[in-house]
Amino acid sequence: MSEKKNILIIDDDKDLSMITSDMLEDYGYNVTCAENSDIAFELMKDNVFHLIILDINLPDTTGFEICKELRKVSSVPIIFASARTSEDDKIVGLDIGGDDYIPKPYSLKELLSRVNSLIRRTYGFQQNDKKYIIGTDENRIEISTANRTVMRNSEKISLSLKEFDVLVFLAKHINETVRKETILSEVWGAYSEIELSTVAVHIRWLREKLEENPSKPTIIKTVWGIGYTIES
Repeated sequence: MSEKKNILIIDDDKDLSMITSDMLEDYGYNVTCAENSDIAFELMKDNVFHLIILDINLPDTTGFEICKELRKVSSVPIIFASARTSEDDKIVGLDIGGDDYIPKPYSLKELLSRVNSLIRRTYGFQQNDKKYIIGTDENRIEISTANRTVMRNSEKISLSLKEFDVLVFLAKHINETVRKETILSEVWGAYSEIELSTVAVHIRWLREKLEENPSKPTIIKTVWGIGYTIES
């Protein structure tokens, strides 16, 4: 990475935030900590953060509510870090726009791995722009990794962070059958605890935005029992 990435930790556990901050700074990140939502939103007004580590239980609100507000205006990567480890909490966190979910108490080494992976997937390719053109003359899809844009017949299409990453991953492997397990590991990370069905959900969302007839896809095709492919 050519520039240091800025990370915001939103957590009222000051000791844990300090330990996590020291570790991340040792590995080249700039880290700022906020113990509640008021401080966090004030910091975000004047600073650009490339990733947020977000606790769920906060003194003035919940991490879920902060994530919902952020997703109205930003696609900044969010890792939920919480002692709430029920499956329902994880599903809610990911469904409202979180990119990863790590239970407390967490291993600093594992958190670092997840942070590095998410930073690479989100920003790592920006130094070397890749462009992909898929689809047909009637339904032409142009992808630019530098500014994370997708154009459909010259009209900009809004994709979520993960929708874009899934599409780019498939485009990189054009004419190959990519297994669902591979997409899950490469896009969400090897440590991710989300269900494999999440891949199918994101494929369906992509088809709704990119296909002329989502029920009869011509761009992202299903290879039954295996995964998906984009054909040239």
